[in-house]
Amino acid sequence: MALVPFDDRDGFIWWDGAFIPWRDAKLHVLSHGLHYASGVFEGERAYNGNIFKLAEHTARLVESGRLLGFDIPHSQEVISAACQEALTRNGLVDAYVRPIAWRGTEQLSVSAQATKIHLAIAVWAWPNLFGDNRMQGVRLGMAKWRRPAPDTAPTASKAAGLYMIGTLSKHEAEAQGFSDAMMLDYKGDVAEATGANVFFVFDGEIHTPTPTCFLDGITRRTVMALARKRQMTVVERVIKADEMPRASEVFLAGTAAEVTPVRCIADYQYTPGAITETLIKDYDALVRMTPAEVSRLGV
Repeated sequence: MALVPFDDRDGFIWWDGAFIPWRDAKLHVLSHGLHYASGVFEGERAYNGNIFKLAEHTARLVESGRLLGFDIPHSQEVISAACQEALTRNGLVDAYVRPIAWRGTEQLSVSAQATKIHLAIAVWAWPNLFGDNRMQGVRLGMAKWRRPAPDTAPTASKAAGLYMIGTLSKHEAEAQGFSDAMMLDYKGDVAEATGANVFFVFDGEIHTPTPTCFLDGITRRTVMALARKRQMTVVERVIKADEMPRASEVFLAGTAAEVTPVRCIADYQYTPGAITETLIKDYDALVRMTPAEVSRLGV
């Protein structure tokens, strides 16, 4: 299927407080965010016209900016309302939502104290990251790049610059015939895939790495809550790389990936089982509830 370039589409993008035609949302080549990765973003999904966990995503966007040393010049209420209105303006009910904030053109050097902070919000139709075949289980290679230590980068933020090693790792994995890559952290312990958190089933219990140097995903936390609601045991801990072969099930969780089973990590083979299947069904049902229904469930 031919790809549709993102700069040549119909629709509208919210940009610094107003909606403009999609094709007019252009960035100057000397923007600080382009040269120095001084940008943060969110990935959100709308189902049946409601953006899932919108308030949490907006709060994380604002906090990510703060961790990069800037304040987004809009309140969380304004940002959330703009995300929701972007769906309406573009005639979408099931969609991917991408707010992004970045430093502008006033300075182009490592120091960027005088730069203006911009915010844009785009929405588009985008199915699951791994496509219609995800239920068969995706295949992961092992990345040579590692997630950095938390004292070397703002690892708690959804910062654009932190995704460079994810892109490198995913490209290498795809070249080897895999769908994605499993990344270790700076200590050599299990971290995450290039854009989703990972869960392992050991002896009937769900184990997931403690997010000390990578993003504590909103979908990750949601899946953990769903599992506990079913009285499943969930353990957050350091997971050593040599533990991966003994897992009976493995799955990924993220906004783009939703809940996706894993069929292999390098030479280690897995079979999607009852725990993964149950959480997929629970998550798929949850995201199609109204925000009020989700709130009442407490997940």
